[in-house]
Amino acid sequence: MENYTQPSTDFILLGLFPPSRAGLLLFSLTFPVFLMALAGNLCMVLLILLDAHLHTPMYLLLSQLSLMDLIYVCTTVPKMVSGFLSGNKSISFIGCGFQSFFFLTMAGSEGLILMSMAYDRYVAICSPLHYPIRMSRGVCVLMILGCWVTGAVNACAHTVYILRIPYCRSRAIDHFFCDVPAMLTLACRTARAHEYTVFLSTVFFLLFPSTIIVFSYVKVFLTIYRMRSQEGRKKAYATCSTHLTVVTFYMAPFAYTYLRPKSLRSPAEDKVLAVVYTILTPMLNPVIYSLRNKEVLGGLRRVRQRICSDRE
Repeated sequence: MENYTQPSTDFILLGLFPPSRAGLLLFSLTFPVFLMALAGNLCMVLLILLDAHLHTPMYLLLSQLSLMDLIYVCTTVPKMVSGFLSGNKSISFIGCGFQSFFFLTMAGSEGLILMSMAYDRYVAICSPLHYPIRMSRGVCVLMILGCWVTGAVNACAHTVYILRIPYCRSRAIDHFFCDVPAMLTLACRTARAHEYTVFLSTVFFLLFPSTIIVFSYVKVFLTIYRMRSQEGRKKAYATCSTHLTVVTFYMAPFAYTYLRPKSLRSPAEDKVLAVVYTILTPMLNPVIYSLRNKEVLGGLRRVRQRICSDRE
């Protein structure tokens, strides 16, 4: 008779670092990156919220990217940290479901937000006269809501599935968060149908946005090449290269992780790649957008001056 686990049974997250001096060293290097990601994205969200000059479609979309990165790191890293420091690596069945839901929501929504940001740059550079209409405040809000809702619906479908399937093998998830492919390896029955839906979701939330982004930037760079103004060309290149850098850091490791055949995947490699898109990329995004963006730096000065004047 098959030994199915009950829905109340906890899972065990094996974690990212081994319980050794080497693991402690790696943890001491990773934890500051997490704090930087937390602080950087929180500052970016607050800066765009407080500075009226940044209340434009481009920066409203950027604020959503930072908010998603903020939720990303808060969903996966605190549990990993507490498990490593306390030695208690268990996570409840429902807690695993919540973690999986928020992770998948952010993963899907962020790909769509990056696509929306590419479309914003495409309209701004290739059709500047139509920009106020095609990227109005209402259109921007609808794009943001569409990204969040689509990501949440996809996440809900996958989460409901992994909470309903029976688990009869080891309850130890070889990851530092409740990653769906890692959980499917513990199922009592083969989950090829759901593995196929995971592949389709990856295509929709990664390959489709990547295709739109590439198409948009081909048109953008052709338009920039034809510009007569050297200053305008330089500014356009700076804005687009910043966004392309963020897209590459986010989508490349994600695509490599979830589009590889199952036979070529390994838990150790998956965990290393997950560090890139759940910790490293959220830390780099606010740095890239702040250091290479004069408007963000200008907004930071204005907010700082306002705070200083209020204290006087």
